[in-house]
Formats: sequence, C-alpha cells, structure tokens
Amino acid sequence: MRKNIVLLLLAVVIVFMPLVINPDAEYSGADSEAEAVIAQIQPDAEPWFTPLWEPPSGEIESLLFALQAAAGAGVICYFLGYHVGKRKGTGAEQ
Repeated sequence: MRKNIVLLLLAVVIVFMPLVINPDAEYSGADSEAEAVIAQIQPDAEPWFTPLWEPPSGEIESLLFALQAAAGAGVICYFLGYHVGKRKGTGAEQ
C-alpha cells in the first residue's frame, strides 16, 4: 500500500514539475511544430487531405486523443493479462 502511494505521488510530481519549472511555456504537440517547420521549408505546400470532422476546440481534441490512448492501452493490457492468466491457469509457466 505504501509503495502505491509513493508511486502515485511520484507520478503527480512528474506531471506538475514542468509547470513549476517553466510556467510561461506553451505546451503544444508535435503536430503544430511540424506544421511550422513545413511552412518554413515550403510555404506553398498544401495538405493532402482535409479532416472529415474537426473538434470545436484544442481541449476537445486533446480529450479525444487521451481517450484513444487509454482505450488502446486498455486493449493491450487486457490481452496481455488474459494470456498471462491463461498460462498460469494451465501450469505452463516458464
């Protein structure tokens, strides 16, 4: 139990430390950085396609990205846990 609390506190420190160290920084994703570099290298470049739907704000876009990541991690962890449990159930431990 104590180990879990220490790990949780460590995770909170890791998340908030960049905000304490540099509170005025703009924390944006790699997409906007890439767009800026592409515009600098080739100003007349046009995207190959347009999105079918664009979220109304950057916060919603971040939320959808986080939900997608959480769902993917959940699926991967489920299958890993399932196979480990199946192996332990059959006595095929290595």
